[in-house]
Amino acid sequence: MIAMNLKIDGHSPIPIRRQLTEQLKHVIESGGVPADQTLPSIRELAGFLGINPNTVARVIEDLKQSGYVEARRGRGVFVAPAVPARPSPHLREAFLQDTVIRAAALGMTADDLSVGVLSLAGIRPTAIRGAVEVLLVECSPPELDFFARQLEAHLPVRVDKVLLGELAAVTRRQKHAGRWRAAVTSFCHLPQVEQLLKGKGVPVIALLAEAHLETLHRLAQFPSGTRVGVASTTVETAHNLEHSIANASLPNIALVGACPAEGAALGRLLRRVDVVVCSSAAAERVRGLAGSSVQVMIDDRALDQRAIEMLAALLVRENGDRPAGAARAARRGLSPRPSNGRERRRGAVRATTQRT
Repeated sequence: MIAMNLKIDGHSPIPIRRQLTEQLKHVIESGGVPADQTLPSIRELAGFLGINPNTVARVIEDLKQSGYVEARRGRGVFVAPAVPARPSPHLREAFLQDTVIRAAALGMTADDLSVGVLSLAGIRPTAIRGAVEVLLVECSPPELDFFARQLEAHLPVRVDKVLLGELAAVTRRQKHAGRWRAAVTSFCHLPQVEQLLKGKGVPVIALLAEAHLETLHRLAQFPSGTRVGVASTTVETAHNLEHSIANASLPNIALVGACPAEGAALGRLLRRVDVVVCSSAAAERVRGLAGSSVQVMIDDRALDQRAIEMLAALLVRENGDRPAGAARAARRGLSPRPSNGRERRRGAVRATTQRT
């Protein structure tokens, strides 16, 4: 027995055909109907949902064209053995849930949100299909790993990690530069990365990793004059975290300095502070030397949301500037070639279709 919870809203501004197509795609992608399993017939779906069979037939044809289902003569319509993979379904789901919740907090229903989006007539960016490859440049492996994890957790991207000292050699291989949609690096490396990528047609965005708000809130609770130090696995990550805390301009603390979590420098720093903020990777080493007189706070930083939004906007803009066949051609490893009805509404209908 297979159950598909489908809802058709006859009052929605979204065409019924589009509503049903997207819901069936979601059911198939989420495993609600397994591969090689038959779908309910057109007549059954139309009857369950109370909509025109012609609309259902068009939906099935849409699903065939996009590779989700296939017709088998005399047997019906089946879910394809390998359905198309839309980029980062977990990111899409999280984004949609967050958007609906934030809209509700502003007094908007899901329908209000749909209408609002459709009313933005001048904003119709081309959707990005598949993961986009971006270049990440940093001066240490820990920084590369940190930023790569953050980027891939927020956007459907594949991150090509390159150390700053190796970028000149890498960019001399022309095939590499051509596949990057954008390059990202921290603010302190921005001028150097821009210079090395000059003329490559790769836009560069500066990323900022900030201390978590929880860390800043805890630091703000300490008495005036509290001495704070910062330690991390490398000098660069330590100074970046220190810079982020300094930007918060907390009046009650005095930043003493930052250092890597090793060697004599760490011991000297710990003797001069009341609190030390460190990354989780450095925590064991720091705790081992800090003793009971120094409070240790863990903070692995978070990528600034504004940087994520800037990169997302750039990727969408770059995607829109590409020819229509570019994404498909890129996936085939080819150079891109430039390529120059609603039915009468009924009331909202909810149905659970079942298929034995």
